[in-house]
Amino acid sequence: MTGMTVGFIGLGNLGLRLVLNLIDAGIKTYIYDADDTKKEFFQNNLEIWLGSPKEIAEKADIVVTCLPSPEAVASVLESKNGLLEGIDHNKLWIEMSTTDSQELLRLAKLVEKKGSMVLEAPVSGGCHRASTGNISILVGGERAAFEKALPILKIIGFEIVHVGELGKASILKVVTNFLASTHLVAIGEALMVCKKAGIDLGKAYNAIKVSSGNSFVHETESQVILSGSYNVNFTMDLVCKDVGLFQKLVTTYRLKTELSKKIVEIFEKGKSKYGSRGWSTQVVKLLEDENSESLRAEGFPEELVDKEPKNIGREL
Repeated sequence: MTGMTVGFIGLGNLGLRLVLNLIDAGIKTYIYDADDTKKEFFQNNLEIWLGSPKEIAEKADIVVTCLPSPEAVASVLESKNGLLEGIDHNKLWIEMSTTDSQELLRLAKLVEKKGSMVLEAPVSGGCHRASTGNISILVGGERAAFEKALPILKIIGFEIVHVGELGKASILKVVTNFLASTHLVAIGEALMVCKKAGIDLGKAYNAIKVSSGNSFVHETESQVILSGSYNVNFTMDLVCKDVGLFQKLVTTYRLKTELSKKIVEIFEKGKSKYGSRGWSTQVVKLLEDENSESLRAEGFPEELVDKEPKNIGREL
């Protein structure tokens, strides 16, 4: 496929799925995560597990980070035995985390001083699409870096958008996650009205799906809400981080808005009740609990599965 060696740092719900696509495609890949228990997924291939971000940077042509927070990214780069100690000229760092655009630009300058290129490439579409390599990728950075990364990005994802200069993709990703979070809150309230009106929730799901009120979030996350599992492989701490980053942008640009503060408040309330590692979809359970009502319907899955075959990645 490609002669480039990839180093991948961060094996959370999303990162693990992304790196497995690279390995399955035959890409020479080295991996690292601060959580040693993640080694269990690679018992038959432990030689690809390295001891630090520094070692990853020394071994790989392209280093990918996929981490839960801006603080985690900074730690991986700047700590002792961090990525910055191992990276040198003619390499490429791809940041796939959902992160703060200004922090990304700060770290990018440090990497560029070492003679390496930088791309941001946050993904969108959910862990079920990450598993099949059908997730979407938003990319920011110089075109030359994008061209170098494209063969790898086509394996990780399907629809790939080069949105412009470094920093812009991180902003767009935060925007899309804010929209998804807002849709999720709205879906809960909509389904609750349907339940109280005596409408079959399975039929309500299908009616919304074919109507102007439909959204990607409804088509996917409503399913695990209606099944009662809420298992969307995305947690309360992450959604609170994301809507917080959106609110930071609102403040930075001195915008007068109505929704963003309320969305932050609602998800912080959900995190307080169900914990940082509760599923983000449990924001709807918050509504169920407060209204002493259950939003269940027959025939919906416990976990989302992408039934589409792997598509060959393409730039839009």
